[in-house]
Amino acid sequence: MNMDTLRRRLSHDEINALPLYHYEGPVYLVRTPQEWESALPDLRTADLLGFDTETRPSFHKGKRNDPALVQLATEAAVYLVQLVCLPFGPHLASILANPEQIKVGVAIQDDMRELARLYPFEPAGLVDLGAVARANMLSSQGLRTLAANLLGWRISKGSQCSNWGHVELSPKQVVYAATDAWIGRRIFLRMRELGFMVGHWPDAEASPGQGR
Repeated sequence: MNMDTLRRRLSHDEINALPLYHYEGPVYLVRTPQEWESALPDLRTADLLGFDTETRPSFHKGKRNDPALVQLATEAAVYLVQLVCLPFGPHLASILANPEQIKVGVAIQDDMRELARLYPFEPAGLVDLGAVARANMLSSQGLRTLAANLLGWRISKGSQCSNWGHVELSPKQVVYAATDAWIGRRIFLRMRELGFMVGHWPDAEASPGQGR
């Protein structure tokens, strides 16, 4: 695939014609300290984490709700940490502040800033997929347009504006949230294959463990 093809902006009709993909692997809801402890072995040993958050939409001008969900994707599974049940704090901040683990997502600094309002911490090891796309002159810079351009996949936006503050998430919400973190990780790996990561992460090509 040449760069002109990758840099071309796909139309809505072209994206809608692509095959619909969603995450089909294991998903674990994390709502208690015990469930967090069960997730830790996989999360702590992952060199690369797909990352996203979901926030309950606000319909009042000037008001923004706090993040309600943090999604973390490893090679083996996706973990959905429900902040309405397990508030954001040092347990999760320690992973997001670990410079030895790459966390990837679109506008990831904005998500980290919102989380730091809940519990102060200094995030590290971040790669903004949109920034990498801009540096490589891609017209697609959002999660779904990048999935279309780089992977040839269509990702659903159906549950984006649903209520993420519910304790019991619907099956559609779970799939949507898991897919967002998983697809970010897949896009990072594809960008690395294409040589886009040089200059955006010091060891993006040199570290053999990052594909795990």
